[in-house]
Amino acid sequence: MYPYVRMVKELIKNRKAAPLPLTGTHVSTHRCWPWDIDMWAELNNGRTLTLYDLGRIPMAQRIGLIGVLRKTGWGLTMAGVTVRYRRRIRTFEKVEIRSRALCWGKRFIYIEQSMWKQDGECANHALYRAAVTDKNGIVAPARVLEAMGRDEASPEAPEWVRRWIDAEAERPWPPMQD
Repeated sequence: MYPYVRMVKELIKNRKAAPLPLTGTHVSTHRCWPWDIDMWAELNNGRTLTLYDLGRIPMAQRIGLIGVLRKTGWGLTMAGVTVRYRRRIRTFEKVEIRSRALCWGKRFIYIEQSMWKQDGECANHALYRAAVTDKNGIVAPARVLEAMGRDEASPEAPEWVRRWIDAEAERPWPPMQD
């Protein structure tokens, strides 16, 4: 089940947090509970993506995006993700999630998130392609920024992000069926 209670807790906890710049880093702490684990008593890979919501949505709240989404009736969707898993997170371990927008283009916003163990090791790292949507499809980031009262240009995408974007453009859709 989706962790609605945890999400509400994060949104309430951060409702008076200082606003972030568009590419500011939101830092949150979380614990791996028994309902987050797989049969090896470690954080389930699918649950990792769900826990990243607990960092990404409050980040969007702090940069002013959530208020604009509510006002306009727009939605926020994930249009792609790649994750690199490197260290196990065991039951009851505490982790820090760092979330930030890296850059944006004509259609998508690219968000980087990472989970850090208490010993300072990075457990996993994710790159998301996000989109704001309305009833007609994707809302251009320029239009979203305008609705937020911002006119900032996107930072240049890091080389590794540009390569991922290029690789995704080459990926067939729909996928081939055998």
